[in-house]
Order: sequence, then C-alpha cells, then structure tokens
Amino acid sequence: MVDENKALDFGILLGLAYQTFTDRLREALARDGFDDLGTAFGYVFRALADDRPSQQQLAEQLGITAQGVAKLIGEMVEKGYVQRTTDKDDSRIKRLALAPRGRAALSAARRFHAQFEKELSKDIGVGKVRQLREDLAAIVARAPDPEVVRARLRPM
Repeated sequence: MVDENKALDFGILLGLAYQTFTDRLREALARDGFDDLGTAFGYVFRALADDRPSQQQLAEQLGITAQGVAKLIGEMVEKGYVQRTTDKDDSRIKRLALAPRGRAALSAARRFHAQFEKELSKDIGVGKVRQLREDLAAIVARAPDPEVVRARLRPM
C-alpha cells in the first residue's frame, strides 16, 4: 500500500508517464533515422495520414492559429516530411500531404506504439493495459474542448 503522504501527485505521475513514453518514442525514431522531429509533428502525421487538408483546415482541426500551423508545416516541408500540392479544383488552395519520409516516420511511430503496448501487456497484463486505456480515455473525456481533443486523437 502506498503512503498517501509520499505518493507522487496524480498529475505529476501522468506527466512523467507521458514523458517516459515520448522519450522512448523519440529514441526509437532517432534510431530509425528520424532524429529531427518537432514536438508537434505527430499530431500533423496523424491528421495527414488519410486526409489532404488545406493549412487553414489543419489549423482548425488542431486548434492552433493559422500562423502557427504555417510555421509548423514550413518546418515539416523543409525536413521532407510534408508536401504541398495545388488543389485540383481551386489553384489558390494548397493541399497538405505526407511526403514519403513523413509516411515512413508515421509507420515507425505506429510500430513503436504497438511494441510499447505489447511490452507493457507482458509486464502488467493485457487486462490491466485494457483498463488503463479506458481510464486514460475517461480522463481525456473531461477535457474542456472535446472537439479539439477529438481532432488530435485520430487513430494511429
């Protein structure tokens, strides 16, 4: 039994768990040749996995400013993860898509996610991992802006 006076704050524990996961993910991706990823790239990878939005649509989906998404996409284009193409119906609109390097990075991240969950299932059990997923989803459901959360949580 954990002594309540010595236990980590719940929020700190959640933050540390997330940081541990992202640190391991970044290490794995760096080993796969993706050592130049920005912190928000994953959200864009998921958003572009099956869609070709405009920059404005992506900004709305991610809940960030048009200027913020322009800077982010500029960096991702420069690093070869995203490409801009002209809309076939309106040449004023630039559509965003994952470049081959972006697809490869997303694929590597998906492999890591699956492997991490598999290893965690071995460590603590499949049922506990399933319950953990449900518990985390319940926490996310309490977010003040469910639409932004829903957009960010597109399936991997």
